Amino acid sequence: MSSYAEAVISNSAASVASTAKNSRTLQMLARLGFAVNGLLHILIAAIAIAIAVGAGSGSADQSGALGQLATSPGGVFVLWVVVAGLAALGLWLLLGAFLMRGADPKRQWSRRVTEVGKAVVYFLLAGTAFTFAQGGATSSAGSTRDASASLLAAPGGVIVLLAGGLLVLAIGVYFVRKGALQKFTADISVPSGSAGKVVLALGIVGYVAKGIVLAVVAVLIVVAAITVDPSQSTGLDGALRSLVALPYGGPILSALGAGLIAYGLYCFVRAWRARL
Repeated sequence: MSSYAEAVISNSAASVASTAKNSRTLQMLARLGFAVNGLLHILIAAIAIAIAVGAGSGSADQSGALGQLATSPGGVFVLWVVVAGLAALGLWLLLGAFLMRGADPKRQWSRRVTEVGKAVVYFLLAGTAFTFAQGGATSSAGSTRDASASLLAAPGGVIVLLAGGLLVLAIGVYFVRKGALQKFTADISVPSGSAGKVVLALGIVGYVAKGIVLAVVAVLIVVAAITVDPSQSTGLDGALRSLVALPYGGPILSALGAGLIAYGLYCFVRAWRARL
């Protein structure tokens, strides 16, 4: 195939992707994705706070949140909304990564990989929600343990799992930094006045709290790799429950739960005022 033909095909594909990404329908569904992501974080936070005060036994993770929706009146309808929103958000991010342009190729590819990674996460969450919407169930903690066990049983799996833990830790640091330095303001149109101050507060607290939670998840993954014990890698639910065993663990977990609620509320704001 000639370079001219390749260029024509590439430009045509880019044009189709750009049209899809900028379509009003996909953008509205992507905003819905931000909103349902916020709802899931608030549900996870509520379960975590209940565990912190000794009044909860559910899974403080995505499967626990989706399970709560499944058993609520009208929950199946909400679950299908979650599926549609998260899948659309994943597609929107994937198209954005494909269309990304920049003067610095290295930075462009770094940002592209980041956007693709986020898209994959939302697709996986949409898949989990799809399972619950169909009347099934799954355990995020169990899936994490099984994946860790499979890696540890494979040649070089310890190194891969350790690298995965360090990657999650880096993502946690990224969230803390994004919140502390208010870099999230690049993603939204911050309202003026008192409303803007509230949005900034939600973003700072929410991003920092989520970053800390991800760091705890990362520590468990690293411990599982070092000890070659997949039972240590229990995902978000295990990370939050591990905090209860610490001195003042209850108040710490409650504070992080409040922070995740702030992040969920920020996601609602992002659904409303995201720069798409």
